[in-house]
Amino acid sequence: MNPQERMAALERLPFENIGSSERGAHRFWAQVRLILKNRAMLLLFVKRDLKSRYKDSALGFFWTLVRPITQLLIYYVVLGKFLGAERGIPEFAIYIFSGLTIYGLFSEMVMGGTASVIANAGLVKKVYLPRELFPLATIGSALFNFAIQLVILLVATLAMGSFPWTPNMVYAIPSLLVILLYGTALALLLSAVNVYLRDVQYLVEVVLMVLMWASPILYAWKYVRNVLGDGILLSIYNSNPVTMAVLGFQRAFWTAGDPTNTSDPAMHAAYPENLMMNLWIAALIGAVGVFLAQRLFARLQGNFAQML
Repeated sequence: MNPQERMAALERLPFENIGSSERGAHRFWAQVRLILKNRAMLLLFVKRDLKSRYKDSALGFFWTLVRPITQLLIYYVVLGKFLGAERGIPEFAIYIFSGLTIYGLFSEMVMGGTASVIANAGLVKKVYLPRELFPLATIGSALFNFAIQLVILLVATLAMGSFPWTPNMVYAIPSLLVILLYGTALALLLSAVNVYLRDVQYLVEVVLMVLMWASPILYAWKYVRNVLGDGILLSIYNSNPVTMAVLGFQRAFWTAGDPTNTSDPAMHAAYPENLMMNLWIAALIGAVGVFLAQRLFARLQGNFAQML
């Protein structure tokens, strides 16, 4: 078949829209179905991200363990021992590592997701596939690293004789859900905006650093309450979904701070009231955020190839 015949054959083919022509919530669910249809490609991207991260490294995935353990030791020694932050916080190492574990997941999801579309510029310009796969792949690799750190956390609690086999473990479910929903929403939103405004990825680094210190990871929530009181300022502080998720994760894995199992009156003020209910409310809002972020991503992705 000569080139003219091939062109004529292509002209006779019916035009097919790539993606869904539906709108609103129907378009959202159509895109979700398309992503599920391409789940093999998503898994391939996750594996690629994990392998490329430690490519040509002699120790490979061992480095996934080194960073959180080193971070834990630094905070434990410098803040806990040298600066005395461990006073009033029993089992300080478990306390900070439980907070660092859940916050590390959020930070990696947002940071990796923000740069994901630009990092895959070659694929965006050459091949059509659901562009949401790129930020979702970084979320998958972040979950892999989170699972490893969670195992370390559980081993640490077992070594210290405080394995969290208590009803408070249920707090881990809404806490993780809140982080996944807000992290996914921000990854989708920021990955799209970053294509048009490259300064976003640098701004995200600064905001994540501030947000870490704005969450009760390296200090106890009760100290925040002592400073802010029980008024509007404390309510604003508690309304941060990352703060709620960190507190929920600590409630799940930090058994030494369980208000129901200690006679220390200070521990009875270790968490805000109605934490479980607030976590589920935050999760509901986060689900709405994922929907809105995906719709904005869909609007912006049309010019990705040109901008890249």
